[in-house]
Amino acid sequence: MVPLDGTRRWATADVRLADGRVAEVAATIPAPAGAEIVDATDALVLPGFVQAHVHVVQSLVRNRAEGLALLPWLRERIWPYEAALSRGEVGAAARLGIAELLAGGTTTALDMGTTHDQDGIFAAADELGIRFASGKCHMDVGEGVPPGLLEDTDESLAEAERLGARWHGAAAGRLRYAVAPRFVLSCTRELMAGAVSLARRHGYLLHTHASENPVETALVREVSGMGNVEFLADLGIGGSDTVLAHCVHLEDHEIGLLAAHATGVAHCPGANLKLASGIADVPRLLAAGARIGLGADGPPCNNRLSVFHEMALAGTLHNLRYGACALDPWTVLELATCRGAAAIGLGDEIGSLQPGRRADVVVLRADTWAMEPGGDPAAMVVYGGGVASVRHVIVDGRVVVRDGELVSADAAAVRREARAAARAVADRLGWQ
Repeated sequence: MVPLDGTRRWATADVRLADGRVAEVAATIPAPAGAEIVDATDALVLPGFVQAHVHVVQSLVRNRAEGLALLPWLRERIWPYEAALSRGEVGAAARLGIAELLAGGTTTALDMGTTHDQDGIFAAADELGIRFASGKCHMDVGEGVPPGLLEDTDESLAEAERLGARWHGAAAGRLRYAVAPRFVLSCTRELMAGAVSLARRHGYLLHTHASENPVETALVREVSGMGNVEFLADLGIGGSDTVLAHCVHLEDHEIGLLAAHATGVAHCPGANLKLASGIADVPRLLAAGARIGLGADGPPCNNRLSVFHEMALAGTLHNLRYGACALDPWTVLELATCRGAAAIGLGDEIGSLQPGRRADVVVLRADTWAMEPGGDPAAMVVYGGGVASVRHVIVDGRVVVRDGELVSADAAAVRREARAAARAVADRLGWQ
C-alpha cells in the first residue's frame, strides 16, 4: 500500500472501506462479516488518480484533428465538431471519455464541456460513477467561432446558473459544478466578470485555459495590455477556487501571482507537446510554491486520457532543462494524486489513503513487465505503469473497474454508441 500521505512510505497492509470512506488502514484487518473482498495480492494499492484538466466531450473527434497548432486546431477541427454535436452525441462522447478515464485508474477529473447540452455530460458521470467537476464552456466572441457556439452573454450565464443548481453536490457530493469560460480570446470582459460573480456567489470552481500557446498569449497581450495570467487575475480569475490549464508561456511576475494567490495549475505535457505549444516550467512553479496537478486535456490533442502518459512525460521532460531527476518520481506521483487533489480544491477529501478520506482507490498489477522486478513504488508507477497495469478501481466505495474491465456500465455498448456517433458527426461535417 502506497498511501501518499506526505511520508513517502509504503508497506504491506490491508485497507477497510465503509460508507464511502477509508475506515481503517493496518497491517492485517480481519474482514467484517459480509464484507466484499477486493484482491490486491501482488499489487500496489494507491489513492485514485486525479486529473486536473480534461475535455471528455471531445472524445468523438480523436484521431481526426492531427498536425495543427492550437488556434488552427480549434478553428478548423474542434469548434466545428463541437458546434455539430447533437444532444445524444454529447452524451456518447462523455461516456466514452469517462469510461476511458476510469479504466485507466483516474477516479477524479476536472472537465470542461462545450457550450451546449452539459446535462448529458453530468448524466454520464453520474451513471459511470466517476468523481467529476465540470461545467458548460462559455463563448460569446472570437475569430473563427462557429455561430453554433457563439452565445448571448446573459443567456450563457443563466444556463450555467441552472446547471449548477441541478448538478452541484449531486450523487452524494461526487459531482460538482465548475464555471468554465473557455479562454480570453473567446470571452468578452462582461462574460468573464459574470463567470467570476457566478462562481463566487455559489462557491463553484473557476476553470479556464491560460498561456497555452505563444500566439494565443501574444494576442491576449494585444487586447488586454497584460500577460494572460495577469489579465485573468485582474478580472478575479485566480485564487484557491481557480484552476488554469497549461500556463506554458508565463511572464516572470505571473509565476509569483500564481503562487501568491494559490491558483491551481493543470500541467498537460502530452497535449502541449502534440500541439507544439511548449513546455510549462513546472520545476520553477513548484519551487515558487504553486499548486499543480496533471491533466491529459482532450482526446484529439493527446490522443489518450491516460494519467500514466502524463506522469511519464512529467517525470522525464523537464530533465532537458534542469538535468536528471528535475522532478523526482514521488513528486510526479503526488501531482497525480494528493497535489492534484489540492489543486482542484479537494485536498482534504481525496488524493491519499488515510482514515476519513473518500474511498477512491486504484489497485495496480505489479507483475507487468515494466514493473518487474519491483523496487521503489513511485518509480514503478511513474516510469513503468500503464493502463494495462490497472486491476481494480473504486470510487466512493463502489467498484467501477474489476480485473481491468469496466463494470459500472456496459463497455461494449459504450464503444458501439461512440463509434456510431463519431461516424454520424464526421459524415455531417464531410470528414473522411
